[in-house]
Amino acid sequence: MASDKSGWSERELIFNIAEIFAATNPAVLVGIGDDAAILARPENHIVVTTDMAVEDVHFKVNWSSAEEIGRKVAAANLADIYAMGGQPKYLTVAMSATGNEELEWMLGIARGIAHEAKIAGAQVVGGDLARGEKIVISITAIGECEKEILRSGAKVGDSIYITTLPGWSAAGLLALQKNIRGGSVDFAISEHRAPSVDYDNAEQIAVGANSLCDISDSLMIQAEQMASASGVEFEIDGELIKAHPEFAELSQVAELLDVSVFDLILSGGEDHVFLATGHALKGFEIGKVRAGSGIRLTHLATPQPGWQHFS
Repeated sequence: MASDKSGWSERELIFNIAEIFAATNPAVLVGIGDDAAILARPENHIVVTTDMAVEDVHFKVNWSSAEEIGRKVAAANLADIYAMGGQPKYLTVAMSATGNEELEWMLGIARGIAHEAKIAGAQVVGGDLARGEKIVISITAIGECEKEILRSGAKVGDSIYITTLPGWSAAGLLALQKNIRGGSVDFAISEHRAPSVDYDNAEQIAVGANSLCDISDSLMIQAEQMASASGVEFEIDGELIKAHPEFAELSQVAELLDVSVFDLILSGGEDHVFLATGHALKGFEIGKVRAGSGIRLTHLATPQPGWQHFS
């Protein structure tokens, strides 16, 4: 692949990317530069996930820097590994570009991915590059786990926990659409451009958890999926949510954006917050697992439906 307007070649790009993703993990026996990577065989279970981001669907180049886009796509994959009770180890990255991008912008994508991977202790070991009408980035993450934690493990009597309050990314998207800036709104925008993942909290909440999920599609959608998979009812209590330390600040942002704060919290997506059930977990309690099915909201109105891939 050669760029149309920006003057870089595929060879030049890959050479620079290989430096950004230079292997430091001794388990990477063969990394970038050959037909495939070779990795030392782990002792534990292998966890694999893939996530894709499409220009103008998951990100806009005029809203986010290349580094932010790279971080955002990497975080989506890394969070999914943690959501299985795993530890991310390796990433492969496939990307289509139009050929009109500047070399520095392309390298910014790589730096963003490398930055997020380093935080999680993962290593990029390969990928692919092609020309397309839009920018598309697909990442596959490979991790390890001693004991997997599934969505289907919730038990009657469990408490329901979150690692932090969701809704910030959805607020950031709305702020960008409405061109509102300032104060806590700027934090919300940063959370949409490159959602932060608290990897330490993800590991901590997994200890003793019966079920676990990354709620990037929204709290309501993923809570319903967990309840259905487990054959139970999730009771989510609005009064408990109001007690979260970030609730007042997010409420102020919601008021500025003229939206219900609970619509952001329950139906907003792209927050890499972890939802878990169990007893005395290291998270913030928002409800209980009951006998039954589906979702029951207490001290809450039914939220507006959020964004979905296909609707």
